Amino acid sequence: MHALIQGLILGVLTGGVYALMASGQTLIFGIMKVVNLAQGAMVILSAYLAYQMFTSWGVDPFLAIPVVAAVMFAVGVAVELAFLRPLRRDDRAELSLLVTFAVALLIEGVMSVTWNTTERTIDTSYANASWTVLGYQVTVVRFWAFVLSLAVLGLLWLLLRRTRFGRAVRATVQNPESAELLGVETRRIRALGFGIGAATTAAAGAVYGLLYPFNSGSHYDLISRLLSIVVLGGMGSVGGAVIAALVVSTSTAVVATVSPIWSEMTFFVILILVLLVRPRGLFGAVGRGAV
Repeated sequence: MHALIQGLILGVLTGGVYALMASGQTLIFGIMKVVNLAQGAMVILSAYLAYQMFTSWGVDPFLAIPVVAAVMFAVGVAVELAFLRPLRRDDRAELSLLVTFAVALLIEGVMSVTWNTTERTIDTSYANASWTVLGYQVTVVRFWAFVLSLAVLGLLWLLLRRTRFGRAVRATVQNPESAELLGVETRRIRALGFGIGAATTAAAGAVYGLLYPFNSGSHYDLISRLLSIVVLGGMGSVGGAVIAALVVSTSTAVVATVSPIWSEMTFFVILILVLLVRPRGLFGAVGRGAV
């Protein structure tokens, strides 16, 4: 029982980080109906930027997040303007898969040239520190990563629900043609939405670099997990992605207490079982029309 509860704690804390990664992916799909296969590469690029700021200037990865977020926002807007906007609307959904995969390979190439392919870690003084709470271990990094994830996801929710920009985003998601007739600049919303989706990777990437070793090719495994979470939660539902990330991460951690070998399969087993019962995902029925 002790190992089971310890696994639940680990799963919940890690799930917050995956939720943060997947929220940007979900937001981009909701606005543009684009499956961004470069999201994993953007997370790893963010990890490298946080790593570089830490090793070169001693900036704590958590404190580096605003700078990395600004850089990744600019990268996201540039990707939308240069690679996705020229696509015809009728072909965008299909061609975006090829385009964003090509962007992922481009980012991987830049990372390989800049930092080579050696595995890196962000080794801070508190990287391996933990607290003991009621006999259970709570790692410092995972705890603050979870708090950070809640804060960023809360700000994202406020942005989408309580601002004029958020109303424009929801209008673009529900009916882009009607939104344009009402004066919403949907092209601008798409660019800013892609930028915000990329910016959320800044926080996730900095935390990822603290938790796991990474190299330029780490995005391949990561994007498969993010796509599983997004599909499981319901394409286009940010709330669904958060809940799916917590469910999958917690299940994986619990299974790992019994069999570490099978824990890696948990992501996909849960995805298959849920889709057999509910093909749209957990919240797909209501999520596609409202981010």
